Amino acid sequence: MTASGSDRVRHVRLASVVLPLEQAISDAKVLTGRQRPMTEIVFLFAEISTEQDQHGIGFSYSKRAGGPAQYAHAKEIAGDLIGEDPSDIGKIYDKLLWAGASVGRSGVATQAIAAIDIALWDLKAKRAGLPLAKLLGAHRDSVRAYNTSGGFLHAPIEEIKERATKSLAAGIGGIKIKVGQPDTRADLQRVQAIREHLGDDVPLMVDANQQWDRPTALRIGRTLEQFGLVWIEEPLDAYDAEGHAQLAAELDTPIATGEMLGSVTEHLRLIDARAADIIQPDAPRIGGITPFLRLATLADHHGLQLAPHFAMEIHLHLAAAYPREPWVEHFEWLDPLFNERLETLDGRMLVPDRPGLGFTTSDQCQAWTVDSVEYGTR
Repeated sequence: MTASGSDRVRHVRLASVVLPLEQAISDAKVLTGRQRPMTEIVFLFAEISTEQDQHGIGFSYSKRAGGPAQYAHAKEIAGDLIGEDPSDIGKIYDKLLWAGASVGRSGVATQAIAAIDIALWDLKAKRAGLPLAKLLGAHRDSVRAYNTSGGFLHAPIEEIKERATKSLAAGIGGIKIKVGQPDTRADLQRVQAIREHLGDDVPLMVDANQQWDRPTALRIGRTLEQFGLVWIEEPLDAYDAEGHAQLAAELDTPIATGEMLGSVTEHLRLIDARAADIIQPDAPRIGGITPFLRLATLADHHGLQLAPHFAMEIHLHLAAAYPREPWVEHFEWLDPLFNERLETLDGRMLVPDRPGLGFTTSDQCQAWTVDSVEYGTR
């Protein structure tokens, strides 16, 4: 561990990594014709090294489109890191924002910065010899976990039942399934079948992926009350704060949303409108850990529950540091990218005791790298 302020960034490596999925993934956006099935995820990895031989890794990602754009923007600004004190994360964040000021402070621009920002936080925790959750100030050593990857709409109901059973046996505490099909009766049959399979005591969530209009969401939401759901996720368009607020006020089942938003400012509109009971920010999508922490403070101040979207390798630490008992989303899709695994036990995901995020990239991650670029000296 080095003294504060005595180290400098000497080398940055960016890599574009394409992770192929075992099968094409479909949710309601595919069944309603708005998107094509998802066959791969494109990652932007940032690796940062310092003069004192400290190292940090971080990543951002994109589904279906946008990965090459994130990589292109990161290449334009990453050189500005060289010579900076890696502990000055806020200063560096502002510097990178201003470097790309003409393209704004949300979306691709800040998603490119996110990979760098996350790598800096990983490095900072490693320098302290602490897991990131402990560096931030953990409220707990494990977080309630629910599985999503087994509940997509391309899978027949019997397969979903089987995968839900396996998830619970593996120590995952809750199950989320996708809804939002053109035939709403099929959605209700799907939820009823899974609730009967799980029993009344297993936490169950549904996710409509923004596919209902306001009247449909209210009507289906009232029907879904009987199933004792933990939440209804993204019932409406992600930017319909007023509609989500109406649902949150009229339904007993909590409303969860936020994963598709690309900045803290966009989340503030949800918070101000009282549009969600459970907020679901995604650190790579909103620009990294630095803006995530700002949003978490605001969400806690307004009494909101937290359930970050995707990227459990990052979000486990952030959820562990949130004052109110959160949920973290379990996806095994990213497992091939890393040498380490997260553990689940008794319905919870355990914060690893390894410093930083607690991950190193695998040989498979290197094999899936389609392009890379370096700045500074090794």
